[in-house]
Amino acid sequence: MADFEVKKATVADEEALCGMFLQHISEHNEYISHGEIQMGVGEGHFEDGVLVARPAPEAKRFWMKYIHSNLTDPEGASVFKAVDPEGGLLGFCVVEIQEDGAAPFGMVCDVLVDEKRRCGGVGTALLETALAWLKDMNIKDVYLESGLDNHKAHEYFKRRGFVKVSEIYKLM
Repeated sequence: MADFEVKKATVADEEALCGMFLQHISEHNEYISHGEIQMGVGEGHFEDGVLVARPAPEAKRFWMKYIHSNLTDPEGASVFKAVDPEGGLLGFCVVEIQEDGAAPFGMVCDVLVDEKRRCGGVGTALLETALAWLKDMNIKDVYLESGLDNHKAHEYFKRRGFVKVSEIYKLM
């Protein structure tokens, strides 16, 4: 039996979700992808041909706007959290339905698990819950994006059936 529970996050969880996210990207810049850069949460520049990413000065403001919109759009997004028996946040997953394709598609925007709880089923439970939500919403096509050097996450997603379909480039 798991020592955690996955449930839907609410607006009351915004600060805790933001705190976990900002701490993680501050310690692990490889998590920052084009999505974070596009929405103003992260910033990146190149040094000697290598992307150097970091949280943006306005990261909290932009991420709070992002998470609030996902928590308050029950038809277009959902946020799931994993909590321990005392209610402590262990991780979360943000999933959205995008309407700008030939047919609506799912986007797994974030899967983040506390480092001390990795390899214990928390991430898999979050991802499976998000994928089940998309299936319940009749979404068949699912994508995700990940930071350029987030190799552990890339391997994790590949083991769960995701395949690389493109690369993202930014004019500098």
